[in-house]
Amino acid sequence: MANQKQMTIVEHLEELRGRLIKCLVALAITTALAFACTSQIMRVLIAPAGIELVFLRPTEMFVTYFRVALLAGVVLAMPVIVYQAVRFTLPGLRNRERAYLRVVVPGATFSFILGVAFAYYVMLPLALRYLLAFGGDLAAARWAISEYAAFVTRLLFWSGVVFQIPMLLFFLARLQIVTPQFLSENRKFAVLVVAVVAAVITPTPDPFNMVVVMFPLLLMYETGVLLAKLACRLA
Repeated sequence: MANQKQMTIVEHLEELRGRLIKCLVALAITTALAFACTSQIMRVLIAPAGIELVFLRPTEMFVTYFRVALLAGVVLAMPVIVYQAVRFTLPGLRNRERAYLRVVVPGATFSFILGVAFAYYVMLPLALRYLLAFGGDLAAARWAISEYAAFVTRLLFWSGVVFQIPMLLFFLARLQIVTPQFLSENRKFAVLVVAVVAAVITPTPDPFNMVVVMFPLLLMYETGVLLAKLACRLA
């Protein structure tokens, strides 16, 4: 930690710049790789819609392709992004603590993929069914592919982010930044935060879908509490 205290603001900014560059390079490479198979990815994303999508502007498909490729690139680059974020946030890690990055980095990546899968197989079908049925007796659904892709990728991304809560709590507990007792005692505040997050990322305004989103978020929090207890026992 002594090195961390001796670093000036300029040095912190230089380190941040270096780690951001590494993340951007990794993201550029993975996005380029994903762009080569974006057509297949888009077919997978379009499948739950169940209706024919249209594009209305000459550049709409290109922008949509890039958006989808970028999401796939984020998933592929997640190990690098998580590692660089942790190393910048906690530069004073001892050798023993750095070993836990071998658990946190793949764990966070797996959690992100799990969140994306949950959103695709559970949240998305429910949301699309609701949106297609609402007002369906008044007008036929003709969705623009760019709007649909933005809707789906936003839902998948944020679901992947919140599913990393358990690994985050495990790592923070291992570093003694939080304790299982603190997490348990503040569970009521966690429920409130989960409700707000669920309301933000839920793609529809009905309470049923919000509950569908809240349940796994609460499960993630409770899993994080258990992992925090495990982290303390390993200390």
